[in-house]
Amino acid sequence: MLAMFGVLTWRSVPVLPVEIMLLPLWSPFHINRISYWARTTIVPLMVLAALKPRAKNVSGIGIDELFLQEPHSVGMTAKAPHQSWGWFLLFRGLDSVLRVVEPLFPKKLRARAIDSAVAFIEERLNGEDGLGAIYPPMANAVMMYEVLGKPADYPPRAVTRRALDRLLVIGEHEAYCQPCVSPVWDTSLTCHALIEAGGNEALPPAKQGLDWLLPKQVLDVKGDWAVKRPEVRPGGWAFQYNNAYYPDLDDTAVVVMAMDRTRRATQSHEYDAAIARGREWIEGMQSRDGGWAAFDVNNLEYYLNNIPFSDHGALLDPPTEDVTARCVSMLAQLGETAQNSESVAAGVAFLRRTQLAEGSWYGRWGLNYIYGTWSSLCALNAAGVDHRDPAIRKAVDWLLSIQNKDGGWGEDAASYRLDYKGFEGAPTTASQTAWALLGLMAAGEIGHPAVARGVEYLIATQSQKGLWDEQRYTATGFPRVFYLRYHGYPKFFPLWALARYRNLRNTNSRVVGVGM
Repeated sequence: MLAMFGVLTWRSVPVLPVEIMLLPLWSPFHINRISYWARTTIVPLMVLAALKPRAKNVSGIGIDELFLQEPHSVGMTAKAPHQSWGWFLLFRGLDSVLRVVEPLFPKKLRARAIDSAVAFIEERLNGEDGLGAIYPPMANAVMMYEVLGKPADYPPRAVTRRALDRLLVIGEHEAYCQPCVSPVWDTSLTCHALIEAGGNEALPPAKQGLDWLLPKQVLDVKGDWAVKRPEVRPGGWAFQYNNAYYPDLDDTAVVVMAMDRTRRATQSHEYDAAIARGREWIEGMQSRDGGWAAFDVNNLEYYLNNIPFSDHGALLDPPTEDVTARCVSMLAQLGETAQNSESVAAGVAFLRRTQLAEGSWYGRWGLNYIYGTWSSLCALNAAGVDHRDPAIRKAVDWLLSIQNKDGGWGEDAASYRLDYKGFEGAPTTASQTAWALLGLMAAGEIGHPAVARGVEYLIATQSQKGLWDEQRYTATGFPRVFYLRYHGYPKFFPLWALARYRNLRNTNSRVVGVGM
């Protein structure tokens, strides 16, 4: 962006030849070897990098004062902390070679590559929900169309511009642009909280939410994930209103578990087909290491995180502890165990391997080790792992050891540091307290005094509206880069934890019998 505005020179930008679009699938740099968010962002960006346009700056505003050196003297970024010197130097050398030879690429080849990039984008344009349904690809696509000479009313450009407008939140005293929207995620989690709460007031809106989710299931589009799993039928849900090419496993598992809980309670069969297809898709998307990723399968090309473009280390979508835990929870809730299911056995083995010595698990999509530990304890409990198992006991001890004096739990984003040496405490938040409580209850600790103190904290901090306030960011976009605040988290997670506590206290077994 700064190079297009002339603030920096193109020498500071890694070379991204658009001819990558023409590489065969076996190539180590094929676009299907990177995550969906990187793929959809990079494709229009490669067109911009090939054409090197100069952005309009009608007001002539500069930002030179933000630099410690003359901006035009800034070169390529240094090696990022996550990158290895060997790989980094190899890719930096390759970048230097490409910088010399790229101008010599045949014009016809470049034109064909640009056409391929545009075709890729327009196949996945996704209407007013936008390319990838996330901000960066949409913004890059709009700029790409302008650079290619397409007028503002050119349908693909116009619809993508409208998609950007739909991300804007404009109030009386503030305005901001969301990176994306999360209606499927928010709705499915809210349904879980309402189902847990139960009663005549809670169950009808939960059913209404699930009925809204039902037609959102992607059954007829094989997205980019199918490149590595062509034999698997689609059956997932996306995170956003519509994103058929990029459904995600976390949402799918949560939706299926909510539908299954309703099916159990009502003895209805209306969700049977949706549950079966969701289960089939998730089982087909398990990676070879036993884990599950958010959107892709076997996205294990870690060497690509060493290319100059990957300075924040999020180019890939590898299996993670939290998503793996969610998928194990779903399969276990549907009746699979480590004894009768290879998928569950491999998933449980993945969780055992990835547990830290302190007892916690990493949380990729929620902040952080509290989130990962809650998710993993739910999965191990659902899979039938004995509560006396050392993995569960270590996790319980860790959660108990980090409880704040006020009875709640809080964790800072500094815990994502690459040289993590132990828990990074923070002021208590409602959502992180709820995660810790749900994790401890899944491990059979309903009667522990720490659980009672956590419940007391939530009761004491509930607002007059019946909800909880939370200003801190407790969700993760990219670790060490940017974080998210879901406005629903301090609403449905505390309700869920309190209802779970009440329900377990009113039963004889006091065992959590569902996946999460």
